[in-house]
Amino acid sequence: MKKLVVIAASLASIVLILFSSCETPVTFDETLLIGKWERPSNNGLECYRYDANYNGVTWDTGEDVSEAEGQPFTWSVESATMTHIHIMEMGGKIPKTYTLLTLNDSTLSYKDVFGVSFTFIKVK
Repeated sequence: MKKLVVIAASLASIVLILFSSCETPVTFDETLLIGKWERPSNNGLECYRYDANYNGVTWDTGEDVSEAEGQPFTWSVESATMTHIHIMEMGGKIPKTYTLLTLNDSTLSYKDVFGVSFTFIKVK
């Protein structure tokens, strides 16, 4: 009888540990990303435009680059992971992955794999 009580208590403890370790994954509403975002850069603004078709463009006015001359990219959001795949002029593709920290109707904040944070303000 004592063995049965010990086994039941052990199983109950294991079940509690398993259920308490489950965390709800953080998710973000990717539709809030659609639009134009800016942050100050060297002598200008670093800008990103996210389109509803998962395409976008980035440019930096401090480097005398306009939106029309910007670098195209595709984007995706899965849970708290945002991925940009930058499309180079010669056909190469450079993926960059970020962890979303904040995404609402006015603020976009994320960090890269090195822990560097970036914060943008929605302008359009």
